[in-house]
Amino acid sequence: MGRLTRATSAWLREWMSARDIVLWGVADLRAFDTPLDDKGRSFPTAISWVWRMDPEIMRAISSGPTEAYAEEYARANCWLDRTGRGLSQELRRRGFRARPLDASVRSDSTSYRGEFPHKTAATRAGLGWIGRNCQLTTREFGPWVRLGTVFTDAPLESSAPIDESFCGECRLCVDACPAGALRGELWFPGLPRERLLDPVACETWKSTQYSAFQEGHVCGICASVCPHGIGSQGQGG
Repeated sequence: MGRLTRATSAWLREWMSARDIVLWGVADLRAFDTPLDDKGRSFPTAISWVWRMDPEIMRAISSGPTEAYAEEYARANCWLDRTGRGLSQELRRRGFRARPLDASVRSDSTSYRGEFPHKTAATRAGLGWIGRNCQLTTREFGPWVRLGTVFTDAPLESSAPIDESFCGECRLCVDACPAGALRGELWFPGLPRERLLDPVACETWKSTQYSAFQEGHVCGICASVCPHGIGSQGQGG
């Protein structure tokens, strides 16, 4: 179920349940610079949710991406974007401002960043922490997820954020990265991404070694080997 207090509007729970979204939450983003609406106003809140990647596909990419993974990745992005548009429309219908965040669109091709990190919204919404692989890692499904985000001003109860890493001493993802792009540090809120990941090394490796898959935009090895993902195999999703 969604990670909110009982005071949360029942309609949002019902909306998520009707779409079989089992892991979602609400992030307080008042301390962050969010994307703006069409009148130049920021948003105080974001709703964050996950698509669980197919476990069999994720287990199969420990040595590199496959066509099945590329197709699942594209399918997840389409579903997340469609769900984000639908949730935004419902919020607007109820009289609130709302703006969806594209699942996988980069606004900065130099630093390989989007408008706002989905992972920031997800950690603030209590869905998980950022692993040493620079991926959101959930208790339920590990990092075998893709993320959706909708910004809003709807008066929703915020979830309790996650403020620490639960990776412990594990470095499997760091050792498995063929690009040597992972720094190996433990995440905490506010840690610059570049202390976890060398984005240029990561993107260069993908574009040169895996160009046949999603135009070189996917890899997945660091997520595939994560014990939190492996440990979630028996759970429904």
